Amino acid sequence: MNSVFRPALVLFGALTLVTGVAYPLVVTGIAKVAFADQAAGSLVVRDGKVVGSTLIGQTFTDPKNFWGRPSATSPMSTNAGSSGGSNLGPTNPALIDAIKGRIAALRAADPHNTLPVPVDLVTASASGLDPDISIAAAQYQVTRVAAARGLPATKVAALIETQSQGRVLGFLGEPRVNVLALNLALDKMHS
Repeated sequence: MNSVFRPALVLFGALTLVTGVAYPLVVTGIAKVAFADQAAGSLVVRDGKVVGSTLIGQTFTDPKNFWGRPSATSPMSTNAGSSGGSNLGPTNPALIDAIKGRIAALRAADPHNTLPVPVDLVTASASGLDPDISIAAAQYQVTRVAAARGLPATKVAALIETQSQGRVLGFLGEPRVNVLALNLALDKMHS
């Protein structure tokens, strides 16, 4: 019996050290050297205080801010500890009701806006933590944000253009804008 357990325990200990200690330390070390900002969480610091991350969405509800994608995480919105989608199918009544409620809330926040509501403002992403919205979703919110801040809509729309990011490598994904970066630039412009 001892001849079976001893090699198994030695192998278990060795693999634990290699895969549980050495490998994570090596990968973390490489990440801190090669991708220092991302390895530290891509934190955004304003006036010496961390205000968020460019990698994880935040919930903005004030009419003077751009709003991001809804989050399906629970028990609270944009909870990185429970990242994931709702797993509700497109014909699920709960998803349909949630989308109708989100459309109603957007229409109530900006009743004079007659533009079609962009899909990314009413549906959660697969992670529930998406920090970006489409250019159309940002443009949809221009009149509400401009009115709430007392700014010309043209200045707010121009800010979206300066904060926009193109496709990754020129062909992957869609053009987008980071909601936190956009709101911080808006705060800076407004002050």
